[in-house]
Amino acid sequence: MSDLKKRQSTSDGQSLPTCSSHHRPGTVVGNVHRRVFLVGLAAVALSGCVATQERARLVVADVPEPEPVVPAMYQAMPNERFPIPAVNVKRLEPRLWRQVVDYPTDERVGTLVVDTPAKYLYLVREGGEAMRYGIGVGRDGFSWSGRAVISYKRKWPTWTPPAEMIERQPELAPYSAANGGMPPGLDNPLGARALYIFQNGRDTLYRVHGTNQAWSIGRAVSSGCIRLLNQDVIDIYSRVPDGAPIVVIPDPATAVSA
Repeated sequence: MSDLKKRQSTSDGQSLPTCSSHHRPGTVVGNVHRRVFLVGLAAVALSGCVATQERARLVVADVPEPEPVVPAMYQAMPNERFPIPAVNVKRLEPRLWRQVVDYPTDERVGTLVVDTPAKYLYLVREGGEAMRYGIGVGRDGFSWSGRAVISYKRKWPTWTPPAEMIERQPELAPYSAANGGMPPGLDNPLGARALYIFQNGRDTLYRVHGTNQAWSIGRAVSSGCIRLLNQDVIDIYSRVPDGAPIVVIPDPATAVSA
């Protein structure tokens, strides 16, 4: 008996079933093994792709947004009496940044024009141009409009709320005229500079003044005054003399003409 036949026989003489010609030894098992291997390999490759994509997404998500570049005009001013921090330009729309614009007008050079609806203040220049500043303006019911003059200016002014304001906001009583007002500083509502608006020789109680609250520029938030960034009010203070004319264009929705 050949070695093959011996391997196909048991010790008691019974024959083991042999593979037919349709099932060559190793063919079925080999195909199954290859399929399992290929499926497993594909699954590993797919899971690897997913993991790679997830890692890539995490890496992108972890990259912080670049900080906006603060233009030179809005950098910190450490040499002021009260050092002024840089403007948080993330809180300020670029359209509200100080800039020279075309501005044809019949107003004479040196006039301040407050465009209340657009939240801009223009300083009229020669050649049909103006220096434009973003501003915050008065809330509903406290807006003022008309023609007047800048009677005088002050650096780091004291703030004295009028009696009418103290009646509405009793918590301001410690800063009344009798108590000497609020001393100057970064927390003073008038900021680094104030320009005092008079009409027919009388104080209107409205001011063009500074603020360190960049978020308030472009909004109606004050009690009728015209607020600018501290850096901007310092700039305009240097350009506008006492007696300069000022025109406040009303917002039809809130105007109280004088």
